[in-house]
Amino acid sequence: MTRLAIVLTDGFADWEVAQLTASARSYFGFDVVIATPDGAEVRSMGGMRVASDTAAENLHANAFDGLVLCGGTIWETEKAPDLKPVIDDFVAHGKLVAGICGATLALARAGVLDATDHTSNAADFIASAPGYTGHSRYKDSPQAVRDGKLVTAPGSAPMTFAAEIYRALGHAGDELDQYVLMFGAEHQPKAA
Repeated sequence: MTRLAIVLTDGFADWEVAQLTASARSYFGFDVVIATPDGAEVRSMGGMRVASDTAAENLHANAFDGLVLCGGTIWETEKAPDLKPVIDDFVAHGKLVAGICGATLALARAGVLDATDHTSNAADFIASAPGYTGHSRYKDSPQAVRDGKLVTAPGSAPMTFAAEIYRALGHAGDELDQYVLMFGAEHQPKAA
């Protein structure tokens, strides 16, 4: 069974991993583990309270197939958790590492975006991360970008973020394509 660790922080963006968590668990049969800083209860931007399964700092790559960081308000502040050791562990073990919106700042601070194709909310947004040197690999894209086992996305791309995570984990195919088309249908031009 595929096992995903999804990190939520206080002020996480409700929509950014909602499609992923729901479909991973109910449609694809993944074991989804919610982790938060210190294992504390967190509240989303919309006010939803979430209890944690474990502390984000205690995640280890040998127990999971992938690490997903949800965006939110905290990543742009001094209160952002330092998850570099966790991120480094997943990268070193060749596991999926994914970040959306503000969480791409955590990936940039950890140095994992310096030599891989990636995207974020904007080039100047990601460039604000201390130590970031991946400017030449930045892709200005409204959809998620996947480079091997690394997936990044702007906050406005939760569907392609979920789809690229599935593809990175080897779950590509007609079923996934149909799923993406179904949930992305509203973004297609209206028929005349």
